[in-house]
Amino acid sequence: MLNKRLLIKNLLAHNDESTFYDKKRQLNLHSREGKAKFLKHICALSNSNPANRSFIVVGVEDRDNEIVGDDFFDDSRIQNLVNAYLENAPQIQYENIPFPNLPKEKVVGLVTISPNKQISFFKKGIHTIPANSVFKRRGSNSIPMDEPFTRSRTSKEIVESIENASRNSISDTLDGVMDFMNNRHKDFTTKYKVFKELFIICWAGIPKRVRSETYLSRVDIELINEQIKLFYSDQDDVIITYDEDSFTIVEYVRLGLQDKTSYYPLEKKTILFYSNGYYKIEQEMLFEPPVYNKKLLYHIYNSNLNIIAKLSKNLELSFRELKDLENLPSTLMICYLNGFDDAKQVLIDAKELLRKHPTVYASFKDSMRVLRKMKYNANE
Repeated sequence: MLNKRLLIKNLLAHNDESTFYDKKRQLNLHSREGKAKFLKHICALSNSNPANRSFIVVGVEDRDNEIVGDDFFDDSRIQNLVNAYLENAPQIQYENIPFPNLPKEKVVGLVTISPNKQISFFKKGIHTIPANSVFKRRGSNSIPMDEPFTRSRTSKEIVESIENASRNSISDTLDGVMDFMNNRHKDFTTKYKVFKELFIICWAGIPKRVRSETYLSRVDIELINEQIKLFYSDQDDVIITYDEDSFTIVEYVRLGLQDKTSYYPLEKKTILFYSNGYYKIEQEMLFEPPVYNKKLLYHIYNSNLNIIAKLSKNLELSFRELKDLENLPSTLMICYLNGFDDAKQVLIDAKELLRKHPTVYASFKDSMRVLRKMKYNANE
């Protein structure tokens, strides 16, 4: 098995960005420009590496390779975005890799692009990239190609060498378990489970009883063998079940107007383990948004617009408005899901204003994650 943390270190140590890997401070998939840049690099790396995997490392300073991390990004349906714009799209995987020096809510993202024998190109335009555009890597740059080009295999041996140097060891696994349970989550309830004598999952959270169910909040779940964070949330609650062959996470979101006391199942993620050393992750979207009276929502929507307007002008909020601000992201999401088509863009445009309020900003990120999952699920 590959130790993904070690793989990232070895990629960063291999000189600068190259024909087989790129690094980014962060991904911005909220805007068409951010999506276009991401897709361009996927296209270029795939076309330049037909015989080996290629990578994008997210959460690294471009100037000096400092590992600063990025937000946890659990959207496995990012493949749908690639498929929507690229013809002959490569298979990609986004994984969240924890690093000891980072805050617990920060990770390094690793995008792995599988070898692809066919040439990828844009089947439709996005931002400034027109349809039928083709990209490849030249050194550390992703450049357009207006003419047919010859694909080489020059990176294959280098990438294989880096991957071989990133294999997991018993020491890495044991150190990872001990660090997870005794250092990073010593104040939480922590557990671990071994599957097929090969895989170890560790998880931590705060148990709480709600009606007849026991939920875990402030949850962190990691597949220690590969140093992959499978799930992280300060906001949502989960129910965990497992047997000898599988580990299942059902994620719930708390939604409601004012109190947010109702629990709605969002997504079920099941990790299936096999005796031959392989595993796969299956996901099922469960979310059915709550339906509210349109007149009530219209009043609440306008109140949220007024709060955002006051924030933009640096005006003081009343006590009632401060309470409403706490629920603003989830309230705007409810409005959007009930037919207020502008509410999602209003929420996105308010991002920098909400960043000044850490608790509200955490709720913003979770609301955007729910909306993104619903969008990709609708496209499947």
